Amino acid sequence: MTIDDEVLSNEEKISFALRSLYHSRGYQPYRMSKFEEYELYMKNKDFLLSPEVITFTDTNGKLMALKPDVTLSIVRSSRPQAGEVQKIYYDENVYRVSESSRRFREIRQAGLECLGAVDGRCIAEVLSLALESLRVISEDARLCVSLLGVVEERLDALALSGDARREVLRCMGGKTVHELRTVCESAGLSPADTERLARLTLCGGAPGDALSELREIGCSESALSEVARLAESLPAEASGRVCLDFSVLGDMRYYNGIAFQGYVRGVPSSVLSGGSYDRLLRRMGRPGSGVGFACYLDKLERLEEVQSHA
Repeated sequence: MTIDDEVLSNEEKISFALRSLYHSRGYQPYRMSKFEEYELYMKNKDFLLSPEVITFTDTNGKLMALKPDVTLSIVRSSRPQAGEVQKIYYDENVYRVSESSRRFREIRQAGLECLGAVDGRCIAEVLSLALESLRVISEDARLCVSLLGVVEERLDALALSGDARREVLRCMGGKTVHELRTVCESAGLSPADTERLARLTLCGGAPGDALSELREIGCSESALSEVARLAESLPAEASGRVCLDFSVLGDMRYYNGIAFQGYVRGVPSSVLSGGSYDRLLRRMGRPGSGVGFACYLDKLERLEEVQSHA
């Protein structure tokens, strides 16, 4: 049977293309129920894009939720064998408050996860697939990548902890450098250390090109080696499409290592988000490591509007 793509919406076409891409790379489909026990989300509310969850009481008395997230369910159900990497992709509807309408919506989300014995090659593959996913969505796309270890190293060197550390991370995540300077002054940092944090917040460009800037900021040889390995792991076609961005932080209670967000011209917020989440696995009592990303297909409505008026 052939399908006339004229009858498909832009979201459906992209969804089919992403599933085909992931399947061709050896990822297996994941199917989940629309419902999940609310306890899973209650314990990990900070991990969710939106803390609001639609709940109801099942016939057995358990409090259930319409799923607002896929990764948590995958981690909960995953059982990779020792030394094995479980590679999963999904195309699911989730139920959460939309950024644009601030009301609950059924939102289509496609993505993939690697769980288990994840190593540098797995992370490089996931980054490559994130880039290819963005190209499926639009040729005019960019992937912003952060190495959370570099940020943590700088904050540790400055002995920042507690509320001061949280405030600095908040300012870095929003790239509010003026506010960052005020927070650093209140925390007792020297002007020189404050400016180094400001420079790290604004550091950008291709990973390989940013090494001299990071060396001037005072990053260790270990951190510089991490950035160099990232540059070496990127495919040739990533040139001009990948940039360092240390404001991409996520929640460091869950994420570690690498974090990234994808953008396409015409959409004001990220359409793809992902990273390594070993800390989430530890929190949920799971061994091994995890890395993955999600594409937020609801945001492509704006892209379709822009393309139709081009």
